[in-house]
Amino acid sequence: VLRPQFVPGLPDEAEAFRQAVRQPIGTGPLAEKIGPGDRVAVVIADGTRALPSDRLLPWLFAELSHVPPEQITIVIGTGTHRANTPEEIEAMVGPEVARRYRIVNHNAYDDATMTVVRPGQGERPPLAMNRAYVEADRRILIGFIEPHFMAGFSGGYKAVFPGVADLASIMHYHRAEMIGHPRSTWGVLEGNPTQALIRENGSAVPVDFLINVTLNHRQQITGFYCGDVIAAHEEGCRVVKQTAMAPCPHPYPLVITSNSGHPLDQNLYQSVKGMCAAAEVVAEGGEIIITARCNDGFPAHGNFAKMLRAYGSAQEMLDAIHAPGFHMLDQWQVQKLAQVLVKARVALYSELSPDQVR
Repeated sequence: VLRPQFVPGLPDEAEAFRQAVRQPIGTGPLAEKIGPGDRVAVVIADGTRALPSDRLLPWLFAELSHVPPEQITIVIGTGTHRANTPEEIEAMVGPEVARRYRIVNHNAYDDATMTVVRPGQGERPPLAMNRAYVEADRRILIGFIEPHFMAGFSGGYKAVFPGVADLASIMHYHRAEMIGHPRSTWGVLEGNPTQALIRENGSAVPVDFLINVTLNHRQQITGFYCGDVIAAHEEGCRVVKQTAMAPCPHPYPLVITSNSGHPLDQNLYQSVKGMCAAAEVVAEGGEIIITARCNDGFPAHGNFAKMLRAYGSAQEMLDAIHAPGFHMLDQWQVQKLAQVLVKARVALYSELSPDQVR
């Protein structure tokens, strides 16, 4: 059995938060960076992530008690995901925060809600970001750090890019050669072109403070990594690599896995990540069995399901995606799934019907 080390939750999460933002990594205390007249944008993850925003946001706003609530906007970094419903938002941030603060669902498909922050050059499109984020005087990013199948690790600037970016820039970031690069993989920061582009684009607009956490499987906070975006993120990634990743002596013919439960396994699109993790340790021609609820389906929005139905085999998917000029929303997740299917057979135990999965 391969599993992360179990790291116990912090005995007093709120006090640990206060210490982390008052004695941050690589920069000054949070409260000293934000003035009472500043307009503040706080970026959080959407409902597909296990970020404990309902705990973090009240602690943050207590630390920023000198800033009136009407000057603070919470921006949900949806990337290309669907908007979160009012009920989902209340569950994510808590009823009190949902009532008192302005909350914006980022919409990568609506240019009218964004501002261009960098002109295009060559094949690189102009970079636009959520207007509420760009027009703020101060910007705070909240996220959590775990191994990521393309970026090496989540957290850091990933809250901004692709979180609050425009569709064209997200598509360029997810292009086939980037996703297929051998260093765009789990646990790799140095030389990872995906992480490099996240940092390049994420820093196009200044970020004033990072709040990143690590979690155990009980959703308890095990550590805070706060302060300068790069310094705090890299320290968190160092710890996560030691605790959440395990060496494997050899590949196995059969690997049984999950996508870590709710909210990470709510659809097949997100559950590809669990398959990709298993693919790291499965033998060529082996089998992966994954349990994932998939109560949100494939999902219905986006092109993921459409692309899966359009091709007769994994190799056909890869050939189409790598064809010159091919660009389609969600192609990156299809590409990662196809790479797994070329290597191994995958069996899925979920709420999807067998006919849907076939």
